[in-house]
Amino acid sequence: MKKFQPRPGFVVQAYRFALDPGAVQEKALRSHCGAARAAYNWAVSWVSASWWQRKAEASYGVPDDQLTEWRTWSLPALRKAFNQAKHTDCRFADWWEENSKEAYSTGLANAAAAFDNYAKSKQGKRKGKRVGMPRRSPSTPRGSPAGSPPAPSASSRTAAT
Repeated sequence: MKKFQPRPGFVVQAYRFALDPGAVQEKALRSHCGAARAAYNWAVSWVSASWWQRKAEASYGVPDDQLTEWRTWSLPALRKAFNQAKHTDCRFADWWEENSKEAYSTGLANAAAAFDNYAKSKQGKRKGKRVGMPRRSPSTPRGSPAGSPPAPSASSRTAAT
């Protein structure tokens, strides 16, 4: 990545902010993050399903012109398909309205970028290490303390001694 160089005579100033959300705000942040992850996982599954279906059909000798249609992974195509699916898919039907549309759009954009990187890597047009086909994102990120048991409190440690 190219290092940023300010023009002569200009000063660059940066700020760092820390978030300190209240309980209601934290719930909303978690909900929006979950919405982005759910949209990403939906997009990866939606595109991958057509790839695997085509592969299975080809293995059975189905002619190329009769194979399942490709599902494009461009952001506009993913948005259009997601907007149709969110009303009927049981994973979204009950709660998609609770979050900003931008949360879902972020997940779809990340899926589109992941598929683009995979395609460019497979064609040899991407610099760096080869990347594999996009995978679904786990519900708790690796290294996250969300899945680990809570740490013992000071009173329980002293009671045990």
